[in-house]
This record gives sequence, C-alpha cells and structure tokens, in this order.
Amino acid sequence: MIPRVKLNPITVEVIGSAFASSVEEMGEALVRASYSTNIKERRDCSTALFDASGRMLCQAEHIPMHLGSFIGFIPWILRHFGEDAIRPGDVFMGNDAYEGGGTHLPDIVLAEPIFVEGKLVAWAINTAHHSDFADRGHAHIYQEGLRIPPVRLYREGQLQDDIQRLFLLNCQVPAERISDLRAQLAANRLGSIRMTELCAKYGLETVLAAGSELMDYAERKMRAGISAIPDGRYTFSDVFDSEALETPLDLSVTIDVKGDQIALDFVSPPQVRAGLNVVYTALLATVYYAVKTVVDPTVLPNAGLARPITVTAKEGTLLRCAHPAAVDGRITACQRVVDLIHGALAQVVPHRVTAASNGSVAVAHFNGRREDGGLWVYLETIGGGFGARHNKDGLDGVHVHMTNTSNLPVEALENEYPITLRRYELVDGSGGDGQFVGGMGLRRVYRAEKPCRVQVMGARLSSQPWGLDGGQPGASGYFTLNGERSGFERDAVDLVAGDVLEIVTPGAGGYGAPKMRDAATRDRDLREKRFN
Repeated sequence: MIPRVKLNPITVEVIGSAFASSVEEMGEALVRASYSTNIKERRDCSTALFDASGRMLCQAEHIPMHLGSFIGFIPWILRHFGEDAIRPGDVFMGNDAYEGGGTHLPDIVLAEPIFVEGKLVAWAINTAHHSDFADRGHAHIYQEGLRIPPVRLYREGQLQDDIQRLFLLNCQVPAERISDLRAQLAANRLGSIRMTELCAKYGLETVLAAGSELMDYAERKMRAGISAIPDGRYTFSDVFDSEALETPLDLSVTIDVKGDQIALDFVSPPQVRAGLNVVYTALLATVYYAVKTVVDPTVLPNAGLARPITVTAKEGTLLRCAHPAAVDGRITACQRVVDLIHGALAQVVPHRVTAASNGSVAVAHFNGRREDGGLWVYLETIGGGFGARHNKDGLDGVHVHMTNTSNLPVEALENEYPITLRRYELVDGSGGDGQFVGGMGLRRVYRAEKPCRVQVMGARLSSQPWGLDGGQPGASGYFTLNGERSGFERDAVDLVAGDVLEIVTPGAGGYGAPKMRDAATRDRDLREKRFN
C-alpha cells in the first residue's frame, strides 16, 4: 500500500533523478568490478530498481532486452516465497525462461530486497550475460545450459555454498563466473545503499509515494503520445531468416490505435526446434521499447509506460513460445519484432520511424582449451547498420534496438584469446541508397591461432533491411569459413590453427528516393560527408 502524502513536484523530480543516477551507478560498478570480457569490455549487463511489489521504478539505459529478465523475476519470488519469508541480506539468483521470468539461460539475474525501518520497500536487481554455456545444442531448452529458478544464493547475509557449488560445477569457466557474480552482488549492494540513503533524506513515505507518482507520470506521457497517433488499424509483415532455419518464416503484426491505448497482435509460425523462440516477457520488453521509441522516447523507463499497451500472440508460436522451446538466440527474433512495429507505424507517423536497421544480432561464440588445461569461452555480438531517418543518414557499424553492447576491442580480444583479428572495417555499399543513406554493416575477420570450436548466428542473411519512402534496402549479411559460404554456420565447427572466419553484418535501409549516381560516386560522396 503506497502511503498518501502531499508531494512537491520538485521533490518528485529530484527523487526520480536519484533513481536514475542510482541505477546508472550500479551499472558502472558492475562493469568495473567484473572479470569477463563480455561484461567489463562489452558491457553486456543491465541494472534496475523495483518497488516492493515488483513494479519497475527505473531501469538504466543499458540493454532493452534485459527488461524481459526483470519484469517477471520479482513477482515470481513474491508468489513462491511470500513477502513474510523474505529477510534482509537475502539475495535471489535465477535465469530460467519458464520458471522465474528470465529470457535465456546465460543472463543470470540477481535480486536483493531493500529494507528500511524493518519493512521491505524496494528491490535492487541486475542481470549479466555469463558467456559460459558454449558448444551447446538448441533443439530444446534442456540443451542450452543449467536452468535456475529463483533461489537464495544468500540467506540473511550467509552464502548458500551448496547453491554456489552447484552453479559453478555446471560452468566451463568457473573462475570468470564467480568473479562476475561478485560484481553483480556489489552492484546490488550499492543500489540498496543508495535507496536507503534516499529514504533517510526525504522520508520513506515520500520516496514510496514519489515512485508511484513517477509511474503515473510515465503512463500519462505514454497516453498523450499515443493519442497523437491517428486512430486506426495498421499491419505490417516481414520475413525472418536465420542460419538455424531451412527457409525464412513469415511474421506479422496488427496494431490498433484507439484514443490513448495501443494494442499489438503478433502472428508467427509454431515455435521452432532451434534457439530462436521468444518467451512472453521477452516479447513484452521488445514491444515496450519499440513503442516508446515512436510514441515518446522521453517517457521515464518505469512500469507506468506499459499500462496503455496490450500485447497478444498465440501461445506455442515463435513469438510466444511454450516449454520446452529453446530460447538462447531469442534476441535475433526480437530484432524482427522491432522491424514489424516500426514498419506498421511508419504508415501513419513516418517521420518518427527510421528505415529498417540491420535487424540482426550477429554472434561469434568461440571456445577451446588453454595450455594449462583450463577452458576458455569467448562470445561477442557484432553491430551493423542503423536505418536512415527522414532528415539524416543512418549510423554505421553500431548495435541497434534490443541489444546495446559494444564490439570487443581488438586489443582485448587478442590479449585474452588465441585469436587474431585480421580485418575490422565498415562494408562499403552495404547501406541502402536514398535521399538519406542507411548505415553500413561491419566486417570482422578472425584467424584461429590454436584449435578451437566456433558457432556463429545471425539474421538478414537472405532478406534485406527495408527502406522507407523510396529508399533502397540495405545489404544482407553473410559468413565465410576459409573463403567459403559453406553453410557451416548451422552448427558449431572445429577450427584448426590458421582457419579464417569472416562475419559480415547487414547494412540498413535508406530513406527517400535516391539521387541519380553510380555506386562508386555514392560511396565517395558518403565517405566525404561522414568522415570529413
């Protein structure tokens, strides 16, 4: 029950800013204290604060996909443990996509309850991608790693050593895992301290009431933004292609805008025997992100923004899968969900939408054995083109939409792993032509220096990111092994020293009718405009 207190709007704004700075500080602490390259360099993690009942107070501007791992986690804990059984010093850990609100198994969530004056008032929560479950199958979720429903890693401040041993025993690089877990613990501890300090300064009732008011404000902003979109029904279809699929799949969305509410209904094929399926919380996170970007990007990132949005999809399908569907690569399909939403709303508010971005999350997942007998695992996701806008060219070689990680620096890669990066460059001509040109994709070429295994994943390998208002589509991506597009990417393959893997990511669509010029002139003009 949120107390009723008279709130000063300035105080509400200050407390909202304190929430935002707290979650950003949590994120920086997690990155700086972590050990693995995937977190300390690529920043594949997210942090947030939730209220006692499991409503999001604020999420840091990290990775939109990670909201899907948060929104079901605390409600699951409250249902299965009960608030009366939760104590100061407890820390809950989990990752499962079907029991606990996760979206795929490498994202390990840690949540710590925050108590003030003996009362549960909030939660500090974070997730970090533990690049460990390598060389796995993806026929169903049991092949994808250790499934962990929310369990206590700490009970009233005491480490549950048996839980930790069970987790580490199932990891290929346990030294990285324990170090990254400790960084996550530190980040949540910092969030708890900041919330406690805030309550001490402004009073518990004021802080709780301000949190509720900030959610109401986000809801009002969303409703106002939706109201500015003409009422109507808007549909859009696209294809989803991936190395794991024999043939592309047809996906579609129908969006109904009525007054200050928006409803989205997705149609997709039955869930597939590959790690591309999307659980409902991941679909929700994707929709919330995509709708917010069009309706009003300034809306506060809290639970209030979701209130005017309804999301439906048939259970057991690719975009709302059911147990035991594999979900490891769910973000690839979620990128296409963003394309669907933007494509539909471009029909009515075209200046608020970019042309299609690269629409993929290209993944290279290596693993091997070190000279001392230990194992190493290296994962990276690679950016591509960002779609052109109605008044600007798209961005080159960036992560887009549901992923917001960084490409691993060459120096970090070659220092830690037996891999040499031979080329790292933008791909000329991969951005769709137009009055404004789509962003270019990336090329990364790896040479194995010692035997290892690698699996690559991606999308837009046969389809192309679409343009808008006469803009041309961006180029597709592709993979090669020793210069051959051999289809090796359907499974992990063994590399020997000297083998060369090339990953080329898709570009992005252009916006507006292209100027009359040949490709060489266009690329020259672009280089002059972008780099001079």
